[in-house]
Amino acid sequence: MQYAEALDYLYSRLPVFHRIGPKALKPGLDNTLALCAAMGNPQQQFRSIHVAGTNGKGSTSHMLAAVYQSAGYRVGLYTSPHLKSFTERIRLNGQPIGEEAVAYFVTTYQTLIESIEPSFFEVTVAMAFDYFARQQVDLAIIETGLGGRLDSTNVIIPEASLITNIAYDHTDILGDTLPQIAAEKAGIIKAGVPVVVGESNPDTSLVFSKTAEALQAPLYFADLRYTVQDKGIHAGKREVLVKQPEETEEQVYQLDLAGLYQLKNLPAVLAIINVLEAVWPVSAEARRNGLATVSRLTGLKGRFQTLQTSPIVIADTAHNEAGLAALVETVETIPYRTLRIILGLVADKDRSRILNTLPQYAVYYFCQAQTPRSLSADMLQREAAFSNLIGAAFPDVNAALTAALAEASPDDLILVTGSNYTIAELTNL
Repeated sequence: MQYAEALDYLYSRLPVFHRIGPKALKPGLDNTLALCAAMGNPQQQFRSIHVAGTNGKGSTSHMLAAVYQSAGYRVGLYTSPHLKSFTERIRLNGQPIGEEAVAYFVTTYQTLIESIEPSFFEVTVAMAFDYFARQQVDLAIIETGLGGRLDSTNVIIPEASLITNIAYDHTDILGDTLPQIAAEKAGIIKAGVPVVVGESNPDTSLVFSKTAEALQAPLYFADLRYTVQDKGIHAGKREVLVKQPEETEEQVYQLDLAGLYQLKNLPAVLAIINVLEAVWPVSAEARRNGLATVSRLTGLKGRFQTLQTSPIVIADTAHNEAGLAALVETVETIPYRTLRIILGLVADKDRSRILNTLPQYAVYYFCQAQTPRSLSADMLQREAAFSNLIGAAFPDVNAALTAALAEASPDDLILVTGSNYTIAELTNL
């Protein structure tokens, strides 16, 4: 089986979340455990950090991978979804898994896959674990797909767990209150394994504290251990000043992931590194170098990524209320004449929350991604009008971008956002 055949097999045979949404989910860990057991339990053959959270878990995972790569470790990275190529989901020191390795895996385990009938995500998790075990990584950064407790990745026993934050997203699956969502994310906490929570919150902190206490897992709230001050963007990187309450010395970092919301992710990254310092030492220089070159070291795209200047065009995969609110906050730190927003959403989100988060003063270009989950541009245009967001509808993101560029002056800012799938279809990403 060649790579194209293997990919077609995975997409055509297995339920895929990004195409059909929640119907693709197979709750529980049984399928993943069965797959892994038949493969010799690869998840037990490498050490890992497990990352969950509503927003920021992708950026945080890539930041951790970049820092540990800079420190000289052999680092595996599993994230989802991908933007351009399926191989982006599984990386070794920033390099995507080879197409031949994907084809080999599917060919080798085709009979097993057909006997267990797992979801697309369950197979990709097993593939990542098998690959990391074969490649003998020093450390793997494993990002959950959705939730935590029942997520397919939750078959690992990591060296540390990290939960970035809790906000409203996938409420039809995870619950419609913050404590309910937090309980699902807290499902990645393991007995005796240290856990870092990026953001403390009166609605969720007690959930984490009780879970950690019951499992005797050391718990750290990163935002209570680190103070981060924004010093603005210099030479394309965001400069931040970091201080710990018990330390007199301040640290300065340059972040190539320049979104203002990364200031919330950074404390969690630093906290995990410090918690694991005795196991995986990281020098101050490796921390600085890794955080300054995340995109180059790991291949991350779509996180406040500048595609061009004059006018400025920025792409960001923010796709829920909290993520878009943080994105708008970052946009307001950049001077512009007119803000033009290209927006595409999936249909199974709480769209009223999202639309009420976006600025009414922007000019809008509504579009849709070429996936069955996508909300039609015409319907998005009509719904947005109820939130006083006014603009034209376009069949796809590239047509919308062409129109925005034609109407923009050199000092305008064009923001492309709303969905991973919308960003993925940009031809110049």
